[in-house]
Parts: sequence; C-alpha cells; structure tokens
Amino acid sequence: PYKYQKASDLTRDALQQENVIIYEAAFLVDGYYVRTDVLVKQKNKIHLIEVKAKSIDSTKEYIFKGKRGGLEGKFKPYLYDLAFQKKVAQLAFPDFEYRASFMMADKAKTASIDGMNQLFRVPMGGDPRQGIEKRVNSLAEIGNSVLTEIDVDDIVDEIIDGKLPYSKTLNFKESMVKFRDAYANSLYLNWQPDFKACKLCEFKASDKEKAKGLISGFEKCFVKKYQWTDKEFKQPSSMEIWNYRGTRSFPDGRILMKDLQDGDIDGDNKDRQQLQVDKAVKNDMSIDVKREGLKAEMKSWVFPLHMIDFETSTVALPFTAGRKPYEQVAFQFSHHTIEANGRVEHADEYISNTPGEFPNFHFVRALKGALENDNGTIFRFATHENTILNAIIEQLKVSAEPDKDVLIEFMKTITVSTADNVDQWVGDRKMVDLKDVVFKYYYNPYTKGSNSIKAVLPAVLKSSAFLQAKYGRSIGQVGVSSANFSPEHIWLKKDNGQVVNPYKMLPPLFEGWTETELEDNVSEIDGIADGGMALTAYAKLQYQDMTDKERCEITGGLLKYCELDTLAMVMIYEHFTEICP
Repeated sequence: PYKYQKASDLTRDALQQENVIIYEAAFLVDGYYVRTDVLVKQKNKIHLIEVKAKSIDSTKEYIFKGKRGGLEGKFKPYLYDLAFQKKVAQLAFPDFEYRASFMMADKAKTASIDGMNQLFRVPMGGDPRQGIEKRVNSLAEIGNSVLTEIDVDDIVDEIIDGKLPYSKTLNFKESMVKFRDAYANSLYLNWQPDFKACKLCEFKASDKEKAKGLISGFEKCFVKKYQWTDKEFKQPSSMEIWNYRGTRSFPDGRILMKDLQDGDIDGDNKDRQQLQVDKAVKNDMSIDVKREGLKAEMKSWVFPLHMIDFETSTVALPFTAGRKPYEQVAFQFSHHTIEANGRVEHADEYISNTPGEFPNFHFVRALKGALENDNGTIFRFATHENTILNAIIEQLKVSAEPDKDVLIEFMKTITVSTADNVDQWVGDRKMVDLKDVVFKYYYNPYTKGSNSIKAVLPAVLKSSAFLQAKYGRSIGQVGVSSANFSPEHIWLKKDNGQVVNPYKMLPPLFEGWTETELEDNVSEIDGIADGGMALTAYAKLQYQDMTDKERCEITGGLLKYCELDTLAMVMIYEHFTEICP
C-alpha cells in the first residue's frame, strides 16, 4: 500500500544522513514490512531499539534465557519480533552493521522526581503514537531514568540462524517466507489449532462489534477448519470451561462440551469443571450448593463481618520519587459491615486524590482504624488484598515511618505471607477469601465457570428472589447506608425481564456539564465500571493542572465504583444466608 511505501521512502531518505535518530523507522523489501520503535544510525552502524512496557530487574543473572539456555516464555514473542525487524532491515540495507536492544522499565531503579507521568501527555483527542505532548525541555528535568537498555543482539542472531526455533516445526527463515506468501496471497495455512491460543484469541468479535460490520477472525478460522455454522458457535464449548487446559480434546476436534469424553477432564479441578460441563450441556441453570459445608463455614465467622476491597495501581513510570516501576500503590478502599441482626452499613472508605502523594502508609493507617475496633471476620474477594498488604509490609520495612512497626504488626494479623516473602506468617485474624468460599461450596451456571466477582454478582442477582426484592427498591427504602449514592438510587433494575448488571448502572461522569466545562477537562474519562478504568482514573488524578471540579467528579466516580465492590460482597453473603437459612 501507498502508506507503507511512503514511510519506507522517508526512512531511506533519513538514512542518507551520517548520524540520525528515527522513530518508527519503516523497512519495506521483498514483500516484508516492519517498523522499529527507535533507530539510531552512526556512520555505517544501525542500532535498533524495541521499547517494551514489560519490566525487568537488571540485577538478575537470567532475564531472557533460563539457566539451561532456553528462551524465557514471557519474552519469547518479543525476541522473535525483534529478530524479524533486524532481518528485514538487513535485507533492505545490507551494507550497514546492525545491533538490537530492548529498552524496558527496570525494577532495580527508582524515580528521582515526582510527577514523571505528567511530563508526556496524549492531548485531548490526540494520536497516542504521534501526538505526544512533551512538557520537558531537557533530560535533566526527568531526573534519573527508570529505563534500562538491554543488548539482546546475540540472542536475536541465534534466532535468525535457527539455533533457537520457536517450535519444533518452525524454522525462522522458512517461516518468514511462508507467512509472507500467505499474507500476500490471502492463503489459509490450515494450522493445527492450539487450545490456549484459540481460547485467548484476540480476533474475536462480540455481537455488537459484528453488528457494526467487524469480522471475527476467530469465527472465520473455525468455519474453515471445522466447518462450524451459527449452530456450533451458539453451543457451549470446552474453551468456556473454568481453568481447563484442553490438551486432550482439541487435537481430536472435541471442542464442544457435548463432545467431550471420559478422561478429557482430569486434574485437581475436575469435579468443578465437570459440574460446569454437565449443567451447560443440559441447559440446567439451577445453582449447585454444598449446603452442609457452606453452613459450617458460615458458622465459623464472627460478627460484625467486614467486607473490604482495594483499588491499586502499578505503572511503568512511578508517580512519586523513590518508587520503582510497577511498584504497588494502594490509593483506595471501601468497607461494608454486616451485623448479626442483618444490618448493613457502608462503614468506611479511603481515597487519595492528591497528585504527588504516595498514599500507601496513609492507606494502611486508615484501614487499621476501620478494622481494629472488634474481632469480626474480615473478607476479601480473591488474593489481591492479601498481596497488596504483603507489598506494603515490605515498603514499610525500609521506610522511616515512626509507626511502621505498629502498622506491620497490624497487617500481619489479617494476612498470610506470600510464597516469595522471606518471613512467613499466618495472621490469627487472617482475611477470609469469599472467592474461595464460592469456589468450594457454590456454583451458578450464569457465571459460565468464572469465579470473578464481576461474573458472580450478576449471576447471584439473577438467581435470588430475595436480592431482587430487596435491592429492587431505592437505597432509602432498603435501609443499607451509602456514602456516595443518593437515597433515590436503585441498585437492581430489569430490562425486558432480565436483571441488569449493577456495574453497568453506575452513573456516567460529567453528566450535565456544559460544553465549556467539558473542554477544560484533561482526563477524557466517561465512566468507571471496572478495575482497569479505576487505575486509569487514578493516573489522571495525578495531573496537577486538573481543575478542582474535574478532580472532584473523578473522585466521586471512584468512590461509587469501589463502594459497589464491597456491596457486591454483601449481596453474595446475603444470598448465602438465603440458601442456607
């Protein structure tokens, strides 16, 4: 295409200079086309630099290769990508000498300034690849770099020479020709499908996307490979089975759940997986409860019950000085309590919305104040909260906080040490994982095997007449206190007889704002209904040039979202009391 040729011509012209740095350099030759992140030319030497968001620890001995010389799986695709870039560049300009490197965030380094993330912005409506707004004039303004350049040229050459094949059947140079010809001639390679790759296929399209004219590459592939029709695509497949690896069913074409045979499902989770298959095949939407086990578990809990949820951030460019890339930042929590008489209260919450503030130690002090007044059982959903508190313990150990010993002692009482921690402990008031309780004693077919709270909550609401009756009324009528929603807000509504997911009912941001007010926004956030958007919203709150009104609006959205997370845990508990009276 013209744009490929134009970019290649611009690169060729720039390479006429003796010394030059090119961003997004393009190479087009013999039907191959690549773009490299950064190209540095000095006389007849070219340095290709691939920038990756993945992090490394430069103090480690083995990074891209293991002790036995094999490639580390998580870096393998990136190394092959860089090898392809180098080979195509060599074909395009064979007279130059080439070297290949990665530029990556380094967990062994710390930021020396606050607000590094503010210095490089994508302007409102801008192109994130070419429209970056730079707010610095010199490297000195960003302090010490948290990036490290790693020379991987030897590894790249081994890949090109066929010494490190991607698989037993893929030779690097032969595969270049094979894939180029297939792309140029729109050939279907009829490759043997891989269960994991197909399950995680990035070319799937939702019904809404297909209605807009987008094509599902996943469906196109299965039509060609297995002659699937709409009938098969609508049936439950083995790729929907929770935590299922599918190593036996795929090679034999047993992809649909109904075609699975004895022995296809095995391993530690086979009972839960088989339960999902049996219900899906029979279209049985009734819940499965191990009531005696669930009753025994619930009897061990001590009132008042405490439901907590954290919102956290890990970013490549630290927000504050002294912090490492991808270091854990805990900026928010929500806390609901349940009394023995069933009374529910949104008891506490914490949020940091001050740019340049490292919130973790303030966060823990607030959490301690919320939980230390009784010995009630504390609940989390999944391992996240336990992991975060473990990380904060390590941060406190090397801090100068005057109360660090008290805070560490508190956190150890409610956590279990992670496997990589030098110290090992089990807190006498360790948090109960409500997700683990769901997994052990409760299965709802509406979750389609998922144990995520975003799947469990709507499934529970669809199955519970009690919750529909209670939360189908306004907050003021329900009697559950709320710190962030009006008394008129209704948590549970139906659309054409179907329960609407409460997360989809969270109010949008900036509703009712004038065009002038919206033009002054720097966040470009419409709403917060999942953890990814919460993380993005917090990153935007680090902008110092944000107006107080916009900061307040985003803060309110975060508070509402996090409150719903702990209320969701309350609803799941109430459902358990409904089915285990």
